Amino acid sequence: MASKVTTNGKVFKQDTDVHVTYEDQSKINKFAKHNAKLEDLKDELETKKNDLRNLEEAADEIELFDEDDQIPFVVGEVFISQNLSKTQELLVQAKEKKLREIKKIEEKCREIQGLMAELKAQLYHRFGSNIYLENDE
Repeated sequence: MASKVTTNGKVFKQDTDVHVTYEDQSKINKFAKHNAKLEDLKDELETKKNDLRNLEEAADEIELFDEDDQIPFVVGEVFISQNLSKTQELLVQAKEKKLREIKKIEEKCREIQGLMAELKAQLYHRFGSNIYLENDE
């Protein structure tokens, strides 16, 4: 039988017996899976944003070059030398691609957060304060 303890005017329930069904456990596992995927996406998003910053810095730096200078530009695993205008064009294309990738990841994050919010509401409704589903960020 659960007993109540009072500490500084707050009432806490001790060790209430909560029956966890298979469906409940599936929801908890799904929430954990989504949470792990969200963390991976956040890491990937940070990497893509750093790549975008690097591309923007590169675009700013090459503006100082002469039009006739050959500028090395990485394509895959190979460097190719291009003139200034072609390199600027390639940088613009790379930035646009990176922005599309960032947008796609942000959409996935929002979708997963929506699913997690729905699961969180269901689980908190079922278990109340007997479950903790918050990030410690």
